[in-house]
Amino acid sequence: MEKRQIHALSASDKEADKEAGKESKEVESFYHRMLSARVIMISEEISDKLARQVTSQCILMQEDDKEAPITVYVNSPGGSADSGFAIYDILRFVSPKIRMVCTGICASAAVLIYMAAEKKDRISLPNSRFLLHQPSTSLFGTASDIEINANQIIKLRERYNTIVSNETGKSLEQVTKDSDRDFWLSAEEAQEYGLVGCIAKNYSEI
Repeated sequence: MEKRQIHALSASDKEADKEAGKESKEVESFYHRMLSARVIMISEEISDKLARQVTSQCILMQEDDKEAPITVYVNSPGGSADSGFAIYDILRFVSPKIRMVCTGICASAAVLIYMAAEKKDRISLPNSRFLLHQPSTSLFGTASDIEINANQIIKLRERYNTIVSNETGKSLEQVTKDSDRDFWLSAEEAQEYGLVGCIAKNYSEI
């Protein structure tokens, strides 16, 4: 009886391994197709893991072709400010032209990433929304450590606002005032603000 159970478990494990291997191959195939299409997806919280992934994709695409553009689709609620700056920097660092397409929500650190493209290459779909606001985090430790971290947050905010100001043409004072609290913009409002270069209803428009 025990041998039969062991045999059954072994067969079940083999089937599970087979399914896992199939899924792994499908993910790998999808990843290679995205690289071939020169497409990057920012469709999750901005994190160190995502920054590593985007950096790898950018380097591979540049090695493959230094001239062909890279299209980045953004639909993210934001996340780590440092990871956002890392992704922004690598997108600015590589040689290929970067084209941004917002497909849903573009908030906080995701707005920073969206700014990596030139204004004419910043595209939004009609029902996308944008959110500007100042970086925030939980502070722990001694009073001195809290003060140091608070100063770092202020510096991050200044860098963030400066980039938004430079890319939109708005004054730094205006951007600082607007981002002091949650500042939501529709696609049309974001275009008027200078975040979005154009609004596209179908692929042929880009």
